[in-house]
Amino acid sequence: MIIWGKILGGAAGFAIGGPIGALLGAMAGHAVDTMQATGEEVPPEGPRDETREIAFTVGVIVLAAKMAKADGTVTGHEVDAFREIVDVPEEEMRNVNRLFDIAKRDSSGYEPYARQIAKLLHNRPAVLEKLLDGLFHIAQSDGALHEAELVYLRAVARIFGFDEAAFERIRRSNGDGGDDPYAILGIGADADDGALKAAYRRRARENHPDTLIAQGMPPEFVAIATARTARINAAWALIRRERGIA
Repeated sequence: MIIWGKILGGAAGFAIGGPIGALLGAMAGHAVDTMQATGEEVPPEGPRDETREIAFTVGVIVLAAKMAKADGTVTGHEVDAFREIVDVPEEEMRNVNRLFDIAKRDSSGYEPYARQIAKLLHNRPAVLEKLLDGLFHIAQSDGALHEAELVYLRAVARIFGFDEAAFERIRRSNGDGGDDPYAILGIGADADDGALKAAYRRRARENHPDTLIAQGMPPEFVAIATARTARINAAWALIRRERGIA
């Protein structure tokens, strides 16, 4: 069963608990077992960590919905942008829209959701970074990244455990603030060739779709990883040309 059946059927709510579980319960139209509502216990891992996959997917939708109001204007671009980065079956789009709308109407802020996601994915920074990539894509769907959205994204990144330097690298890797190839690789322009090669290999390995899926990113979100990998490869190709690296 693909991830949408798990999410939209409501069965995942009790396993996740917390604000995400409650939202899934509202989506399913029934009460969610609250035994984990305050503890937000991290479940044991398996070959496919479905709980983390669900948390990732719902996290993108919820945090995007909260962000949609950050600049004071909610447009119809957000769900369209979401669909560009995730494989959503046509028959499930109505349900995705519904979940997005429920999250927008929820009176609570984004912080409880961001904290729960950070806890569920606490040892998977590359997956959390992909979630931020998705939010950047959605934020820019109206053609601009507004200051209020940037403030919001920085705050979410801080909850996820990224410092300012890491956030700047993520921001530049998503095309905001210029396409500095060194910033995309997360290394200074004064680094020697050996350090640059190592940085490229590390970033390429961390962002490989297979690596991310193994760490809990849903396969349906492979477009995020593919887009980031393309930026990393382009940055490395530019540096190689400029430096004459074989």
